[in-house]
Amino acid sequence: MAKKKLTLSIEEDVIEAAHRYSEQNDISISSIVTKYLVALTRSSGGDSPVVERLRGILGPDADREAYRRYLAGKYGR
Repeated sequence: MAKKKLTLSIEEDVIEAAHRYSEQNDISISSIVTKYLVALTRSSGGDSPVVERLRGILGPDADREAYRRYLAGKYGR
């Protein structure tokens, strides 16, 4: 897919933090923004990116109701 330039207005402290993050993680700010926007648009009307990453952790044979009871007991809900 062809790339196109985009100009954004972002607060200076956010830009500085983005530069630090990009240097520490060896990733361009363009890649960070692209990945975020892809995740955001893919999750519209669906599960959040966090839920997508967690999907499948329990496995297909997990007793979900037992796990819900465990969590309710642990967190008092």
